[in-house]
This record gives sequence, structure tokens and C-alpha cells, in this order.
Amino acid sequence: MRLFDLSGRVALVTGGNGGIGLGMARGLAEAGAAVAIAARDVDKGKKACDELAVLGARATFVPVDVADESSCRSMVTTAVRELGRLDILVNNAGTANRKRPEEYTIAEWRSMLDTNLTSAFICSQAAYPHMQAAGGGKIINIGSMMSIFGASFAAPYAATKGGLVQLTRALATAWASDNVQVNAILPGWIDTELTRGARQQIQGLYERVVARTPAGRWGEPGDFAGIAVFLASSASDFVSGTAVPVDGGYSVQA
Repeated sequence: MRLFDLSGRVALVTGGNGGIGLGMARGLAEAGAAVAIAARDVDKGKKACDELAVLGARATFVPVDVADESSCRSMVTTAVRELGRLDILVNNAGTANRKRPEEYTIAEWRSMLDTNLTSAFICSQAAYPHMQAAGGGKIINIGSMMSIFGASFAAPYAATKGGLVQLTRALATAWASDNVQVNAILPGWIDTELTRGARQQIQGLYERVVARTPAGRWGEPGDFAGIAVFLASSASDFVSGTAVPVDGGYSVQA
């Protein structure tokens, strides 16, 4: 369908070299978008670009440290220079550190805020002029179900993801007149490198998630291709400021 066609569009995906980020990047590439993969790991990033090239997409790797303001702004400039424009920004890069609240240092708290929340603001701020000049654009922020639920081991992480949902709403209202739609995706328990660590730390986590999830399984990165294409395409032109759970029904199960 033409509504979902991303031919001629350019997407920038932070943390797009693996996990959910790469799952979304694949979906955007298959829908016709050129994709800039931004991350710290150069080898892993270039490998991801090679995967997208096999799908027939133009793809480029842009190194970035999302905890550094100048690096975020340079990333956007480089992506535009190499691919010609910027229509879609996916703020996916993030980190997690599981401890009880009293065990975190202020340095750890600030590091998570910078990586998960401040980076999304800076990248969006840097992308906005390009989208405004082009007559519109799409920003997709990757939140978490931890913006809905509480967890004893995720206080800073949950704070950043809750903040990201509110940032999404604020940007959506601020930039609506420029035809820039801003939405969030809230992943549930997804089988990635990050959550494999959680399963090692939290006994019985895998089984509890499966038991609670109506879909009867953990999610996979490929489960995010469709929602990414929808929120990046003309199909979602009247959808803005929302946060969409992608969790197999986990968040609606009593």
C-alpha cells in the first residue's frame, strides 16, 4: 500500500546496530527507506548496514555517543550530508542497570538520564530543522513498559522511560503545526542481549513473563518492524503524542 511506502525517505536509527533497533531498521529498509545506523560499535554497525544493503536499501553507519551533546548533533549533520535529507528519527539508544534504588550512585543515575532521555531530546532538537524545512517528519521514541509498571530493580531506568513518554507528548504538541508527528513505542519483554542479562540476574523471569503474556512468548526484534513502518509512514499522519505498547498483551493482562 502506498500509505506504508517509504521510498525516497531517509531514516536515522540510534542504537540501530542490534536488538530492537536493528529490527526496526530492517522494517524501514524493506519499506523503501534509506537508513543511517548510529551507534558506538563500529564493526557491529557496519555489519548491520551490510544486512540492510542485502535488502536493497541505501545504508550508512554514523558513529555516535548519545551521552555527548556534540556527538548527537554531529550525527544528525552527518546523516543528512550522506543521505541527502532526514525524514524519520528513531530514538532507540539506551541502557539499563539493575539494582535496588538505594544502591545507585548519583553518577549512575545521571549517566542513565543522559543516555536514555537527554539524548532523545538533543537528537530530536537537532533533527527538527531538517524536518521543518522538508515540510514534515516523524520522530519515534523507544520507551518501555517500565513507564507503565513499577519495578524494584529499575528506578532510574523507569524514570527515564516515563520522562520519554512525556517528552513525546510535549514535542508532538509543539511541532504539530510543522507536520512533525512524534510517537513512542513501549516494548515489553523482548529477547535481546540486554534482557538476556536480566534473565541471568532475576531468577524465574523468563517463565513469569511467558505465563503473564497472552501471546505466550517473549517478543523478538522483528516484532517491531511493522509498528516502526506505520509510525514512520503516511499511514500515521493523524497519530501523534501516543505511546503504543508492543508486548504481546503483557500490559493488559491482570
